[in-house]
Amino acid sequence: MSTAAPTAPAGPGWRHEITRAQWMVLAATTLGWALDGLDSSLFTLVVGQTTGELLPGLAPASLSFWTGLAVTIYLTGWALGAVVFGALADYIGRVRVLMIGVLAYSVFTGLAAFAPNYGSFVTLRFLAGLGSGVELPIGAALVAEAWNNRFRAKATGVMMSGLAIGFFLATLVYRFVGPYGWRPVLLVGVLPALLVLFVRRHVEEPESMAVVRERRAERKLARAAGAERTTADRFVLVQLFTRPLLRRTVLCTLIAAGALFAFWSVTTWTPAVIRGVVAKDGITGTAAVPYVSNAMAMLYLGGVLGYAAWGFIADAIGRKRAYAVSLVLAILGVGLLYPLADSYTAYLIGLPVVGFGVYSLFSGNSVYFPELFGPAVRASAIAVTNSIGRLATAAGPLLAGIIAAQWFGGSLALAIASVSGLVVLAIIGLAMLPETHGSMALADDQLVTTDDTARVTADVPLRPKVG
Repeated sequence: MSTAAPTAPAGPGWRHEITRAQWMVLAATTLGWALDGLDSSLFTLVVGQTTGELLPGLAPASLSFWTGLAVTIYLTGWALGAVVFGALADYIGRVRVLMIGVLAYSVFTGLAAFAPNYGSFVTLRFLAGLGSGVELPIGAALVAEAWNNRFRAKATGVMMSGLAIGFFLATLVYRFVGPYGWRPVLLVGVLPALLVLFVRRHVEEPESMAVVRERRAERKLARAAGAERTTADRFVLVQLFTRPLLRRTVLCTLIAAGALFAFWSVTTWTPAVIRGVVAKDGITGTAAVPYVSNAMAMLYLGGVLGYAAWGFIADAIGRKRAYAVSLVLAILGVGLLYPLADSYTAYLIGLPVVGFGVYSLFSGNSVYFPELFGPAVRASAIAVTNSIGRLATAAGPLLAGIIAAQWFGGSLALAIASVSGLVVLAIIGLAMLPETHGSMALADDQLVTTDDTARVTADVPLRPKVG
């Protein structure tokens, strides 16, 4: 059965409830997510400049297309890497896969700084994306399993805030290194490789993975002795797309896709929008760098607050109501700012609201999704739901560029608002899922439902094939 997060015991306070091992997991996953954010944000900050330099002579509409394509290729790598490494983590453990992923995106980001042409650049960004996709599913699963107390949602929110912190750091890097060109900026992306040393020394595998391995070993022996095959014996990815997990997988994917359409449209194209706004005042080229950097810092400031606050809000009013707060802010922020704002000051005021609403949705996913799936499939479930969302939305930046060129007379601001409107998918998925109230599925045959007496079991014999 699923259990709620334990209530606070009498006696010692929170400092005595949280162990050193839990702090190490939180530190490693927050740093990992921050450095991943640094890497991806540095890419989005320079991808337009990089594309223009590697493909000289492009018209503005064509530049938008090829820039969007580069981002789409990166997101495709992210999505595929998350699925492959997420599934691997459910078999060989979270920590080992986390180290592999960090090394992959660090090395290939550094190599991309030396790309001689557009083809090699997008290929290296695809490979970096494969490693970058590891951070979210592994980090969320690690925190969910290590912080098995009443602070789980808050810890997850802190971890997720690392992404926005990384984005914020990227604006600083871009401000001081950006004037020297995109190649030095990307070279900074090698630094996350140092995190592997910390993870290897201080982060332990969650106990739940030992239980999963023991259970799989027991099932293997039972099968060898003639026991009937059950759904729990299937490969983890197959389990997610068969009953009883199929419905939950699909609905979580809708939430992830809706949030990602807004996220990538905003983060990819806001720098270009800001450049266009300040260009009206004659500020162009490298002179525009501080303006772009400051505006993006305001977006990321809202993101940091949204990420960190979501767990506290969710513990106070429930998971689904906390999602509602995020969605309202995201829809109003994007829907009013981008179509209506015509000054740099307006963007500085409005971007923190956009950042809070859009970014906090991902804290919601990292708190809520692990509560819906048991440990044997948890990393895979987080990876698959986010990755299908990534694949479905990978064309979002490209679509925004095409829409801007063909429908809105080149207005990226209107294109961002249009593509971000697909956040409505998250509302549909959320409406059909239960409120968990902090409960967590401790096994894959114990799914949280709105009625504790209504359980579905995964450990049922499979029907023999006919014919």
